[in-house]
Amino acid sequence: RKAGRHFTAVDKKSLDLLEAYTWPGNIRELQNVIERSVIVSEAETFSVDRSWLSRQRSTVPDIQPSPFNRSPAQEKTIIEDALRECGGRVSGPSGAAAKLRVPGSTLESKIKALKIDKNRFKGTHLSQSG
Repeated sequence: RKAGRHFTAVDKKSLDLLEAYTWPGNIRELQNVIERSVIVSEAETFSVDRSWLSRQRSTVPDIQPSPFNRSPAQEKTIIEDALRECGGRVSGPSGAAAKLRVPGSTLESKIKALKIDKNRFKGTHLSQSG
């Protein structure tokens, strides 16, 4: 509304792209991408340019599926496995969030929502070297 634009539809590929992206910049990054799309779009269908999202991680192939587009039981298993491998660490370069490629705040929210006791994984770090 602020831009005086009206969209009649959302491009399916753009919607899939937005849902699959990990949003390392959280809501501010999402807001910026949407504002940019509104400003540059000339059509009545809302769409996002893939290049606006891919510059964050050039080593990540195309789109990484979110570990959180699953059932709560599957999400819990994925998170617990990551916490186990990371010794209960959530954030930082050696944390479960980095392993799952999601922001630490997002993972913390999921841990709370799924009632996972992250402290039970402290000291359970799995060594990859034998």
